[in-house]
Amino acid sequence: MELRNITQIKQIIRRAIAEDRTRQDLTTKLLIPEAQTSRASIVAKARGIIAGTKITKQVFLEVDPKLEVTILLKDGTEVKPGNIVASIKGKTSSILKAERVALNFLQRLSGIASETSRYVQAVEGMHVYITDTRKTTPGLRTLEKDAVRVGGGVNHRMHLEDGILIKDNHIAALRHQGLTIKEIIVKARKNAPPGLKIETEVKTPEEAAQASEAGADMILLDNMNLEDMLQAVRSVKGRALIEASGGITLENVRAVAETGVNRISIGALTHSAKALDLSLELE
Repeated sequence: MELRNITQIKQIIRRAIAEDRTRQDLTTKLLIPEAQTSRASIVAKARGIIAGTKITKQVFLEVDPKLEVTILLKDGTEVKPGNIVASIKGKTSSILKAERVALNFLQRLSGIASETSRYVQAVEGMHVYITDTRKTTPGLRTLEKDAVRVGGGVNHRMHLEDGILIKDNHIAALRHQGLTIKEIIVKARKNAPPGLKIETEVKTPEEAAQASEAGADMILLDNMNLEDMLQAVRSVKGRALIEASGGITLENVRAVAETGVNRISIGALTHSAKALDLSLELE
């Protein structure tokens, strides 16, 4: 996993440790001798794609810098039940204190990578990208979007400053002022910094054609059925990239790709991914 901002990552880890009151673990303090040492393994209990190993390692080291943490399977590795992802050696109390926070990150991020991989595999051989959205866990966007990339997906905007996307509510507000889709795109182009691409959301094939004629760089087809998507792709005639979004599932994603869209964005990659089943086993 690529960690874009180490300072931000450390802040996330420290907040998670503080939230769990890791250093005030009463059970461990009362029962585990301070001098006792152990070896532990993180073991996969289900099939999936591993993501978040560097975060996991940093959690253990933040709790106790003297722990020896060895990552055995790098991010992007496909695992099956019984595979050992990492080993930890050192004070038993430190391992137990860090266990839950470390697993929370690893299970969550591996779940996102695994779900992304399923969608990527579903459109294998097609000229289309699977992308995420901004529907991420508050405070964890950087980690979750990294996990999407580990699973073979592509990141959409990281944040609101990361590009111009004219959504339905922007359009509704501007239509109240009497502006058409064409006029909205022209206004955005006029006011945008040089070189910044403009994407706009549309709900009908007719709006897609209007947006492409107005010079939109990308057009987002919002909750269209397959027939309308196909018509929208034809009406744009290659003048803009086309993204499909809304109502995308593993069952219909290939059919959506077959309409000729260039990208398919899926909020479920991050907001609904099931955590990958992993456990820490003390030897």
